[in-house]
Amino acid sequence: MSIQEIFDRSSKTYDHERRRLIPCYDDFYTIPLDIIPFHQDRELRVLDLGAGTGLLSAGVAARYPRALLTLVDLSPAMLRIAEERFAGSDAGRVTFQVMDYGKEPLRGIYDLIISALSIHHLTDNAKADLFEKVHNALEPGGMFINADLVQGENAMAEKICVRTWLRKVRENGISEEALTAAFERMKEDRMSPLSSQLAWLTQANFIDVTTWYRNYSFVIYSATKPLTAK
Repeated sequence: MSIQEIFDRSSKTYDHERRRLIPCYDDFYTIPLDIIPFHQDRELRVLDLGAGTGLLSAGVAARYPRALLTLVDLSPAMLRIAEERFAGSDAGRVTFQVMDYGKEPLRGIYDLIISALSIHHLTDNAKADLFEKVHNALEPGGMFINADLVQGENAMAEKICVRTWLRKVRENGISEEALTAAFERMKEDRMSPLSSQLAWLTQANFIDVTTWYRNYSFVIYSATKPLTAK
C-alpha cells in the first residue's frame, strides 16, 4: 500500500485521533502560530506542505485574516476534508493542490511556508533537497516553520522516545484500532535526527535556524531566508 493510499484510508478518522496520538497536542499546534514574525494585519502568502486536513492552516487563517493559503498534499481524500474545513468565509482565500512536494517543484513565492507531521516521511537526501526548494520559494525575509517528528540522536534516545510515546497515547485512551492504523502509517516514516535537519537548513543558506520546542520525538523549528543573498 502506498503512502497516499494509507492516508486516504485514514482521512475520515485522522483529525478525531490527533489529540490522543499527540501527547503535546496543544503546544504542537499553537507554538507554530506564536512564532510567526509578521503582523496579523498583513496579507501573507502561505504554503502548507503536506497540509492533510488543513489543521495547521486553519490556525494560521484564524490569526491572519488576510492570509492567502495554498495547501498541498499527495492525498486527495485528506484535501477534500481540508476543503470542507475552509468551505465557509475562508473559501475564497484558500487553494488546494494534490502533489508530491518531495518530488515536484514548489510553485510560487511565499512569505511563510509551514508543515506539520509530513516532512518526516522523506529520506535524508529528500529532506535536504526540500529545504533548498523551500529556500528558493520564500520571499527574502520569509520564514519556514516545521512541526514534526524526529529520530532520537542515538539508539537509546530513540528507544526512550518510542516507549514514552506509546505509554502516553495509551494513557490518553487511544483505541487499539486507532493505534494499529497509526502503526500502519508509521511504516512510511523516514525520520532523521533534529541535529541533521538543522544542519541541512544551514547548508541551504537559511539563517536564524532555531528549535523552539521539543517533547521527545515532537519538535518545532524555524528558519529564515536572509533579506540579502550570501
